[in-house]
Amino acid sequence: MLRQLFWGFFIICALFTKPALATGKESIDQTLDAFHHAAAEADWDAYFALTSDDLIFLGTDASERWDKAVFRAYAEKSTGWVYYPKERHINLTPDGNSAWFDEILESVNYGTSRGTGILIRTNNGWKISQYHLTFPIPNELAAGITQQIQTFEARQKTGQ
Repeated sequence: MLRQLFWGFFIICALFTKPALATGKESIDQTLDAFHHAAAEADWDAYFALTSDDLIFLGTDASERWDKAVFRAYAEKSTGWVYYPKERHINLTPDGNSAWFDEILESVNYGTSRGTGILIRTNNGWKISQYHLTFPIPNELAAGITQQIQTFEARQKTGQ
């Protein structure tokens, strides 16, 4: 229900915005919004159509550096994931053919997260070339969290 309300609101807002190619940043915004929408709907054809052939997806686990084929195989086993963009910053290279972004996302499962990445302009519009999902850790919690990670990694090395 929450998913349908969000996307209904999203579609209504999209109908009253400027044309898709008005500026590079607006086009990138729309590409990223469509990327999140396709993930929420588990529409993997639409999702991966928004990515370049050389996509790299960096997940939250240090071991998750996936190329497009491996990430697609992972995604297709899932029922999707829902991240609501809360804040986004986009920067373009001087020639306007590449861009990088960072965004704060909200998720029912994980709470606050951050996505960063790179897009390239193609003849078929903007394509996501790299996406990196992270969990921002408040500074007050960082020492405890990093200690937990170090303990976990040490156990993994010793096979415990």
